[in-house]
This record gives sequence, C-alpha cells and structure tokens, in this order.
Amino acid sequence: MREPLTTLTDDLLARPGGPGRTLLTGWFSFDDGEVTVGDALAQRRVSQALTACGIAHDTAWSRGFAPDRMPLDAADPAAYGHVVFTCGPAHGEQLLRLHRQFSECRRLAVGVSVIDPGDPAVTGFDRVFARDEPAAAPAVDLAAAAPLHSVPPLAGVVLTYGQGEYAERRRHDTVGGALIEWLTRLDCTRVAADTRLAIDDWRHCATPEQFMGLAARLDTVVTNRLHGMVLGLRAGTPVLAVDPVLGGAKVTAQARALRWPAVIPADEVTPKTLDRWWEWCLSPAGRAAAGRRARLMARSAGPTGHDYVPRFR
Repeated sequence: MREPLTTLTDDLLARPGGPGRTLLTGWFSFDDGEVTVGDALAQRRVSQALTACGIAHDTAWSRGFAPDRMPLDAADPAAYGHVVFTCGPAHGEQLLRLHRQFSECRRLAVGVSVIDPGDPAVTGFDRVFARDEPAAAPAVDLAAAAPLHSVPPLAGVVLTYGQGEYAERRRHDTVGGALIEWLTRLDCTRVAADTRLAIDDWRHCATPEQFMGLAARLDTVVTNRLHGMVLGLRAGTPVLAVDPVLGGAKVTAQARALRWPAVIPADEVTPKTLDRWWEWCLSPAGRAAAGRRARLMARSAGPTGHDYVPRFR
C-alpha cells in the first residue's frame, strides 16, 4: 500500500484546477478543539510534503494556540481549490462545520483515524487517506517522520505557595506567578516536580532516590524551595532559585552556605534577571559550578553517599 501522504500529493498535483492554493487544517485549526504534539507534527509533515511538491498552501490555526496566525474563520473559501485535513479522528461536529464552510472546495483527509466509514464527517471528504480504518492495513502516523528542531532544555519546576510561618513577609503568590509567566514564554521542556513524597499518587516521587533520579536527568531546576535548590545541586544540576520571602530567608541562607550564586530576592524578580541567571545555569560555567557542589556534597555524605553526576551526564 502506498504511503498516504504520497497518495495525497499525487492527487493534488493531478487536480490543479480552481484556485491555486491549498488550505491545510486539522484539530489544531478549531478554536473549540485542541492542539496535541501529534497534530502539530502532522501539520509540519504535510506542509513539508506540499512545499517539496511545489503546492502553495496556507495553514489555519486555533486562536488559543497561535493568535498571530490565520484563524479558520478568516480563511476565504473562494481562495482555495483544496482543503486538507490531517491527523486525529475523522469524527465530530467540528468536521461537519469544516465541510459546510468549504463546501465549494475539494476536501481531502490524510493521516486520520476512521472509526465509522459511514460517518458524515468521513463521507464529507472527497477522498480519505487514513492511517487506520476498519478492514484495512494501518499506515505509519505522520508524526513519525515529521521534521524536528533542536531539543530545548529540560527544566524541573519545584514551587511552593505555602510557608505561612513567614506571615507578612511572604511573597510566594507574587513570586510563583512571575515564575510561571516567565516559564510559559520560555522555550524549554517543563517538568512539574514536588519535594513532597507520596505512596498513593503517581505524580509524586515515593522515595528520595526517585526524586534524585529525576533531578539528575534535568538540565536545570527552577525553584523557590530550599530543598529544590539543595537536592538539584546535589544531583549536579544547575539551579535557578528565587527566595519567596521578603528580605530573604532559608533559601538565601542555604544558597550562602553552599556558595551558590543563582538566587534572586523576592523583590528583584524580573524577566531580565531571570533570563540572565537562566542563561548562566545552562552555560558551561553554570554546569561546572553545579558539578563542583555535587562533588562536595558527595564527599560530605561519606562512603554510603552517591554522586549522581556521572550516571547521567
């Protein structure tokens, strides 16, 4: 069986009539849909194939995910000869709306799952090049061969909003909000981590060793917790720490004890300051400084201690 994407491009090249552009859509196009990593990679793969074949095309994106791109309802049906829908299930009211909006265009689906071949969402397409459908051999998903850019840093995020013992000096909400806003715009892979252990919740580590195994695999830790900083450094991972207590408290004190420079006071948290220490943590100097702290802690732990640095780095 021919690869669905090749069959799609052959079909488009064989039918160049009508307006010269193709509109690429998917679940990533619907404001009331969602964008999964598979959807985004399928869009890249199809766009790459269309470009390679010289097929001029646009992509419609959800406003919630890509507010600066063309939304689906702004795409003029008269400007397109073909509409291509990619990835996900060929099912649902959103696809019926797509068929109605582009009723005068030739509509094709590629890399989709067909659950019911008689579903109007399926029959509304002129052709369907499925990745899986009843009584047919499956095809490899489009995301498997989609182009990828360089992998961004992996950051563990360890935050607390508690510590009521600091009373009016608490700035946990303000600091946490600033960190989250900054992290959201940062190009990094974010992993929520928690120093609280639990045996009945898979989202938490159950032992200190499990947490250390996580910390050792990270490129950096961003935290406003004392043990987020201490254990990140013990694992040899650079830590960007923010003290959430006005005037400084245990995070600042521990940073001083460990001679760790990347700690920001609660009233000095700005994107510029965070960016500067982020870049330092990911630099050779930051990684080397964290490695030195890890080796010092390993020696202090004695013969039963473990140095986590060589295992993953």
